[in-house]
Amino acid sequence: MKLTLISPLASKSLLGGDFFFRLPSMGLLKVAAETPSEWDIKIIDEKTERLPDNIDSDLIGITSMTPAVKRAYEIADTLRARGKTVVMGGMHASKLPQEALKHVDAVVVGEAEGLWPQLLDDFKQGTMKKIYRHENGYPPLDKLQIVNWDLYRGKKYLPVHFVETTRGCPFNCEFCSVTSSFGGRFRNRPVDAVEHEIQGLKPFDGRFVLKNVVFFVDDNIIGNRAHAKEMLTRIKPYNLKWLGQASSNIAKDDELLKLCKDSGCMGLLVGFESLSKANLSKMGKGFNKPEDFIEIVKRFHGHGLGIDGSFVFGFDDDDEGVFDRTLEFAVKAKLDVCYFSVLTPYPGTRLYEQMEAEGRIIERDWSYYNTNNVVFRPRHLSPEGLLSGYNTALKEAFSYTNIFKRLWGNGSYKNFFYPMNFGFQQSIKKTTRRRQDFSGIAAGDTAHA
Repeated sequence: MKLTLISPLASKSLLGGDFFFRLPSMGLLKVAAETPSEWDIKIIDEKTERLPDNIDSDLIGITSMTPAVKRAYEIADTLRARGKTVVMGGMHASKLPQEALKHVDAVVVGEAEGLWPQLLDDFKQGTMKKIYRHENGYPPLDKLQIVNWDLYRGKKYLPVHFVETTRGCPFNCEFCSVTSSFGGRFRNRPVDAVEHEIQGLKPFDGRFVLKNVVFFVDDNIIGNRAHAKEMLTRIKPYNLKWLGQASSNIAKDDELLKLCKDSGCMGLLVGFESLSKANLSKMGKGFNKPEDFIEIVKRFHGHGLGIDGSFVFGFDDDDEGVFDRTLEFAVKAKLDVCYFSVLTPYPGTRLYEQMEAEGRIIERDWSYYNTNNVVFRPRHLSPEGLLSGYNTALKEAFSYTNIFKRLWGNGSYKNFFYPMNFGFQQSIKKTTRRRQDFSGIAAGDTAHA
């Protein structure tokens, strides 16, 4: 039997069609890994290829991140009109399955492990249900199937492998859906399985020079310290160059920082989020201390590690000066990369529930829920002011002058972070040419579409 898995394009997103770096994603590879061998699998990613006019498959699966779900629904509607059976999974459909069911035949809610094989079996038997979900908690990670990267051959992605070692997060930040989607504690994948997967990595399309570049997709790679120590120690012999994400707490742990460096870490993304203590406290990230941020960056650089500092604009304590303050910090702290985004109330988050209750949602088109457009009414800024300030700060942060100011003398991986910054610069130039239209938003509007 034939199965086609589709990743739709988030056309309005900075990380969409104009993004300089074409990165693969693991979601559909995980689904493919859970698919029995009798199925013939093809993956189509609209970031790198056009959707064919005719898809000759028995079953079609579509993934659904919120900024791409409008396109996902368009694809699903077209295919079902041609008599195809279409199912959907992913973050958005998991949060709003009844909405998704207006466009597809079935929805997988949550993680695919354990659910997807059952759906496929039901499909063959003609007994497919509308919704599949885990009824007894979250699936364990000790039996995860190793993904088959050969399914991505020829797609001209940046040659970076993605590897998962944990799921879940206890912090439950108000704007983040990780905790509600993957649980409030860290679930750890056995280190033996992680090591085995790394041993089997192959170069992309014969490009051996970047064979060993890995991005660990964990939301906090050091969430479980003992697990992180064992894993980092075990991967030392494989000469990886790797990136990942971690909480700011890692800066207090010299042993972990050294292990990161010794195991091949080039840098980590750290969610600073805001320079405002009030914002950090309200979002549930009070362990971030703005007065310590400069020292955190210095400690990273002292160990030869780069740091991608992430900040969000639009929190309730933000005013017109937040953009200049954040840009000044990014340059002064010498962040190797600074990732700015607009606060976005995604379905399933506490932030969405709050904004909805307060009547502050001003945009119902999901394609604008992409962290570089404004979909709510800020407390101390106009929607136009928030978007304009964000775009200006982003362009200034990645000007040639500020790129060199941030990177000069850091002692981290220049041959990686300079190209990364220039790539972001090109994406920003293309994306910020588009302007969101707020003309339909009157003083009392809460449902602009």
